[in-house]
Amino acid sequence: MKFIIRLLLSALAVIILANVLPNVSVDSFVTALLVAVALSLLNFLVKPILVILTLPVTIITFGLFLLFINAIIIMLADYFITGFSVNGWLWALIFSLLLSFLQSILFSLLKEDKKG
Repeated sequence: MKFIIRLLLSALAVIILANVLPNVSVDSFVTALLVAVALSLLNFLVKPILVILTLPVTIITFGLFLLFINAIIIMLADYFITGFSVNGWLWALIFSLLLSFLQSILFSLLKEDKKG
């Protein structure tokens, strides 16, 4: 149940960022939901492979290259999902940074108070 709520919140974050950023567009909430699913699948399947392949560069850049890996994941989602568009690498990088920030805010609302 929590996974579905996280997907819905991710889709909401994609919609919000598509309305805020000028070079990012999403057709509908269903498309945003597909983007959220695609991003979760790409982060689960493709990102570990990219991290392992680029480990020397990531170590040399003290982990900053992971930002570009996140941008690659966004561009892959742009390629696979029709109705979702990110124009350029810079906007994919900005989108990934803001998406992570917005998701952390939204997901923190899900955390239950463990006291009691």
